[in-house]
Amino acid sequence: MYPLKLHASLTGEKWEAYSTTKQVLMIANELNRAVNCIKNNYPEDAGRCFERAMELTDLTVEDIRWRRSLKELLRFRELLSELYISKNIDLNRMCLSGLLSFDAGAWNMLAVR
Repeated sequence: MYPLKLHASLTGEKWEAYSTTKQVLMIANELNRAVNCIKNNYPEDAGRCFERAMELTDLTVEDIRWRRSLKELLRFRELLSELYISKNIDLNRMCLSGLLSFDAGAWNMLAVR
């Protein structure tokens, strides 16, 4: 794992101590922040939100509990990269919905219906 730039105090061990639900919700929080930044015309802040979401996703990919979903997580990471460039709110909603589907606890708490 590369040294984290935006979450310097967060280690892989700390991240793995969180429940999978909390991990998903922390990534979702960054996506929600990005939407608010886009709506309020702060594209640079939105970019930083996506960067933080990518770092957290990278930590998640390293977590052994996610091995069965590795392919989907990597595709999600790819979508985050597209969001970073496009700042498309509709794509962000789709990405958020896909993220929440990784964990039933997170889905039950936040799913947009």
